[in-house]
Amino acid sequence: MTTGYLGLGGNIGDPAATMAKALRALSRDGAIQIAAVSRLYRTPPWGKLDQPAFLNACARIETDLSPEPLLERCLATEHALKRERIERWGPRTIDIDILLLGTARFSSARLTLPHPRITERAFVLIPLAEIAPDLVVERWPLPVWLEGLDTAGIVPLDGDAGWWKD
Repeated sequence: MTTGYLGLGGNIGDPAATMAKALRALSRDGAIQIAAVSRLYRTPPWGKLDQPAFLNACARIETDLSPEPLLERCLATEHALKRERIERWGPRTIDIDILLLGTARFSSARLTLPHPRITERAFVLIPLAEIAPDLVVERWPLPVWLEGLDTAGIVPLDGDAGWWKD
């Protein structure tokens, strides 16, 4: 099994409920085990600013899937939860990004690992650091990457990491 990390987010409908459904669906897949999930964070939009705030979280998984089959599972889960890809960085019901998959460096037309913008996004690094405080990405630990990022407006919601369970 390989350890991987997923980033989840959404800002349409009930993002917390949708992300919980996504994690439960992925956990029912025999090839994916959810090992840890961060708390939920309310975060300002990134990239396209004229839209509602997001809810974001990260999950640590264990899987025997290679990058492309894992991407297929994530995209199928998004589709089942009515994700429509209309506008890059625009509003969405659910987004599931593969951030890292072991030490794999992978690039295809559909997927790049590590995620090419992981170190630029505080809304990813803050929940990721919660579940993997010692994780090193591109030769630097997460706190080093966070030092240079704007973390304003990223607020943990009340509750614990069990928010996604039935």
